Amino acid sequence: MSFDDDEETFEHTLLVVREVSVYKIPPRTTSGGYKCGEWLQSDKIWSGRLRVVSCGTRCEIRLEDPNSVELFAACIFNPGQREAAVEPVLDSSRYFVLRIEDGRGKHAFIGLGFNERNEAFDFNVALSDHEKYVKREGEKDDVAAGRSDAAEQGHIDIHPAVNHRLKEGETIRINVVNKPSSGTGMLSAAGLSGGVSGTGKPKSLSLAPPPSGSAKIRSPLPPPPNDNAVARMAPLKHDSANKKPNTALSDLSELEKNLPPASSASKTAASGWAAF
Repeated sequence: MSFDDDEETFEHTLLVVREVSVYKIPPRTTSGGYKCGEWLQSDKIWSGRLRVVSCGTRCEIRLEDPNSVELFAACIFNPGQREAAVEPVLDSSRYFVLRIEDGRGKHAFIGLGFNERNEAFDFNVALSDHEKYVKREGEKDDVAAGRSDAAEQGHIDIHPAVNHRLKEGETIRINVVNKPSSGTGMLSAAGLSGGVSGTGKPKSLSLAPPPSGSAKIRSPLPPPPNDNAVARMAPLKHDSANKKPNTALSDLSELEKNLPPASSASKTAASGWAAF
């Protein structure tokens, strides 16, 4: 661990790769990026162990001797400087370009190569984990600072509660005014509302008298012409109109049928006078 400004900083190792290769690379001729195909095998200058260490907000890529743990070179970057310190090549996923410093303000660029593709993938993941950790810590500090500011601004002075209860012997007087009813509403429309008379006495409810017996009672409405009940009642009325009253005079029609015709009687009488 290291000490900076009398504050203790813990080192957290994120990744260890047992063997990596370091190359001396030529200067970049274009702004497109580096290509590991331009590096020669004779340009390999070192091989050893790689460690990715997180020191607070700072990330360090250390190239160490596996036996003596002697530091060969180190790539150090702070939050937001990863792209300038670690740059992948264009033609391979196992090679990178690191920006190293000697501690005296001078820097150089070297090529870094992994033997396996999985090791290069773990290298990228370790760098991303460090950035996420720094981001989470920064958000926690912002939340804590916001809470402290809100607590200072939102301080509320608590005053003692005021006692509004009546003391012994105190009374409350309430004046209630009775409003005269105007007699409007459903009861007044029906003639059932009883207001207050001029003497202050409530009026009695007045009801309309019942209809007299001489009043004509309207007959119900006639049924429609297509009603079956009307069709049944029509023949009954016709039969009752054709029927004659059954009296003693009504039997004379039968006697008239039994009498001889009048023409034959007159002929007999005429013949009798002639014969006489």
